[in-house]
Amino acid sequence: MSRLEMRAATSLAGLYALRMLGMFLILPVFAVYAGQLPGGQNHALVGLAFGAYGLTQALLQLPFGMWSDQVGRKKVIYIGLALFALGSVMCALADHIVWLIIGRAVQGAGAISAAVTALLADLTREENRTKAMAMIGGSIATTFAVSLVAAPKLAEWIGLPGIFLMTAVLAVAALIGVWKVIPNPSVSRFHSDAEANTRRLPQVLRHPQLLRLNYGVFALHAAQMAMFTVMPLLLTQRGGLDVAHHWYVYLPVVLLGFVLMVPAIIYGEKKHHLKEVFLFAIALMLLAQLGMTLWLPNLSAIVLWLGLYFIAFNILEATQPSLISKIAPTEAKGTAMGVYNTCQAASMFLGSALAGWLFQHFGSATPVFALCAGLMGLWLMVSWGMQPPLPVKTQMFHIGEDWQGNPAELSAKLGAIDGVKEAVVLIEERVALLKVLQDGWDAAAAQQLIAETH
Repeated sequence: MSRLEMRAATSLAGLYALRMLGMFLILPVFAVYAGQLPGGQNHALVGLAFGAYGLTQALLQLPFGMWSDQVGRKKVIYIGLALFALGSVMCALADHIVWLIIGRAVQGAGAISAAVTALLADLTREENRTKAMAMIGGSIATTFAVSLVAAPKLAEWIGLPGIFLMTAVLAVAALIGVWKVIPNPSVSRFHSDAEANTRRLPQVLRHPQLLRLNYGVFALHAAQMAMFTVMPLLLTQRGGLDVAHHWYVYLPVVLLGFVLMVPAIIYGEKKHHLKEVFLFAIALMLLAQLGMTLWLPNLSAIVLWLGLYFIAFNILEATQPSLISKIAPTEAKGTAMGVYNTCQAASMFLGSALAGWLFQHFGSATPVFALCAGLMGLWLMVSWGMQPPLPVKTQMFHIGEDWQGNPAELSAKLGAIDGVKEAVVLIEERVALLKVLQDGWDAAAAQQLIAETH
């Protein structure tokens, strides 16, 4: 990667991490502190406040990405960060749970994820884009782990309003960073590998394999939000830990999940057993949720089931985007990821809202965990018939700006190369997208054909 690309990738990864910080930092403490507000005794309203962020994210994420194609990436990012900062201030000043719900909805309305991804695509060459996207993924995972451990202590020092004010200040700092640090793209165009295309939506929404994965991300994050709607209360009531010490539980289980995730992913990718690893992780998640439903008497049991949960969660969170990349039609990868991310955001709202309603009406966390177990059981059944993904990866090549050849003919030639499973030339984007075997494809032949276009 060039210095410009590295600068763009690192700064946008930081921006993306900050965006997720607004969600992750409150995960382990929200239920306890929101319950102390007037109206917070109604757990159904607490669940709505927790999930309102996801609702506006789901509604606006794809439209904001498409809007950035029309008015410019940075303009949309500025507006999104300003909304995020405004919503954070509203949450910090909220003196009733209803105002917290409104503030969280405004926070989520700053749905800049798709615009950030599009800007990254504008600022990186095709051959380096996968590395840049991986940097963003790594920043999200790190933010999640750090937030779970740091949030309880932060909440003790500055309270939930202080956390919201801190995220508002960081959002303003990020806005300045976008203006001063992130480069302006010399050319901004649509990127099928990174952006959603409405013309591709029917193809993606009818794809049976992608539908399985879309339900999977919905189930995974609905269960995550449902669990964190009640888990902080259980750690306090059954575990005997005040909120400031909840990190005693989160730190070891999160570290265990990360450590055990690595060999599982390596085995799945290198040995071509990704489906088996995927199904194992879903089954492990189902076991954890059933355990929480049936036996959760004390802190030791909470730690046991959370340990299994985080092992499964980290494997699933890492494997699903890889499966999307392998399964999605090459020319519709960005659209597939857009639908996937929208399902994730929608699940955050529905999971927390349902959990809050169940806890309010039954007075117990057991129905919440039963809901999560049901989501996991259905996911396991849905995924059982999934076709094992081919051991492929995506390769991108830039087509010369002055090349006037036949795109269909070039696609056919690229598709005939040994090890190439799928090839498409998108001449309006000046790019060739190839899905190739992870091992043993003829990269030199592809490079020779691409060189003839320059």
